[in-house]
Amino acid sequence: MIRLAIIGAGSMAGEHAKQFQALDGVELVAVCDLDGGRAQAFAARHAIPAAYTDLEAMLAREEIDAVSNVTSDAAHKATSLAAIAAGKHILCEKPLATSAADAEAMAAAAREAGVINMINLSYRNAPAIHQARELIASGALGRIRHVDASYRQSWLVSHAWGRWDQDSQWLWRLSQRHGSKGVLGDVGIHILDFASFPVGDITAVNCRLKCYDKAPDSRIGDYVLDANDTALMRVEFACGALGSLHATRWATGHHNSLSLSVHGDRGALRVDLDAAKDRLHVCLGEDVHPACWREVVAPETPSLYRRFIDGIVKGHNDQPDFARGAALQRVLDACFVSDAEDRSLALAG
Repeated sequence: MIRLAIIGAGSMAGEHAKQFQALDGVELVAVCDLDGGRAQAFAARHAIPAAYTDLEAMLAREEIDAVSNVTSDAAHKATSLAAIAAGKHILCEKPLATSAADAEAMAAAAREAGVINMINLSYRNAPAIHQARELIASGALGRIRHVDASYRQSWLVSHAWGRWDQDSQWLWRLSQRHGSKGVLGDVGIHILDFASFPVGDITAVNCRLKCYDKAPDSRIGDYVLDANDTALMRVEFACGALGSLHATRWATGHHNSLSLSVHGDRGALRVDLDAAKDRLHVCLGEDVHPACWREVVAPETPSLYRRFIDGIVKGHNDQPDFARGAALQRVLDACFVSDAEDRSLALAG
């Protein structure tokens, strides 16, 4: 039995609790949040026996094997390093940190401590993206030439997820002072991974970021609304392919949509998670000439939560690990520099 504690008691922490409680061999034993009332309410809601406001006190419990870190982005480094120092295996929400230097320090600490470490790039749970990776690696598409990927959200124009202008869980994501790196840091990391996991490493980037006016004086209460909410990236991959990647909160008509298309000199594939998480479309072989697309059903893959627990049991660190999180953070950092300096940046190998 793996005994697991959750750091953070927000809405995403509830998803972690739900996912872990659905797994055999896992027991949720504690939750910690700076807001004691929220921690207590979370513990009651998810039948967790202990609630803490003191992270050090919770981590001192030797029977806790692992933690799931679901704090805000800016808190990831300090809370993760504390858990690693206490010898706990760790799953951390994305992005791993708010800078490449911090992410690399976290990856180094986890490696030196020998703890299982993973980052919750949740769209790795979609079987279609694993099938896309296998097809590309097999050479079925030939030499990759062009890539398109997008992450479209509309919560700045739609109330489907709640009122962004009234709820702190959305407002903090729009405020740099509250630890947000904007849509680029929040979901841009997903689209970077969604494209580079199957295609390969990104070696150069040119990025343009935009923050639109959303309220008088760009402020609502204590929240200064200055974090980017649209990101456009032109990238080059290690294989030589060029790509266009974008993420936005202004995609009216799309609640939460990820899509990817990859084009090679022998074939192409498309993934649309709105349509299905376990299916993709391919244009291969003789279908290339009439531009005919066929559906492929991808085999089931275990969830990232399951793979994290299995890694602890087997002593094997699965992917995506903290090193992957740090690599993606280097791309994100380069995007911010590229936007600020209005130039393209090459990434160190």
